[in-house]
Amino acid sequence: MTLFIFLLACGAAASTGIIFKPGDWYATLVKPSFTPPNWLFPVAWTIIYLLLAWAGYRLTLIPGSEIVLALWAAQIALNTLWTPVFFGAHRIFAGMVIITLLWLVVAAMVLLTVRLDLITGLILFPYLVWLSVAAALNFSILRNNR
Repeated sequence: MTLFIFLLACGAAASTGIIFKPGDWYATLVKPSFTPPNWLFPVAWTIIYLLLAWAGYRLTLIPGSEIVLALWAAQIALNTLWTPVFFGAHRIFAGMVIITLLWLVVAAMVLLTVRLDLITGLILFPYLVWLSVAAALNFSILRNNR
């Protein structure tokens, strides 16, 4: 049942990508050469959301994980917020602020999780890597589309 709750939270976050699609606005933006191909975004996010739900579930089984679980809740809220702000409202700077906060929360979550359980920390690590790419992409779009 607990795993289902984490999957539900991740599904809610993922649904913002269905509601707020990149569309024509995003296609016209100047993007950096390291921009991943469009097909990679849904594949990467699907894998990350599944890993994130699994890690959240594993954290519930680890004594002393309350702070990390609070960070998990904070990151899923920030994650859910970024897509409508960036793709829906076309607020590139606000998106940069959100993704920076998200990266900081996820980095803290990964570091604290590794101390509690190495395997769960490693399950979360791809999320931090992908967020690093996403944040760099957001920053480059901000810089090149004033």
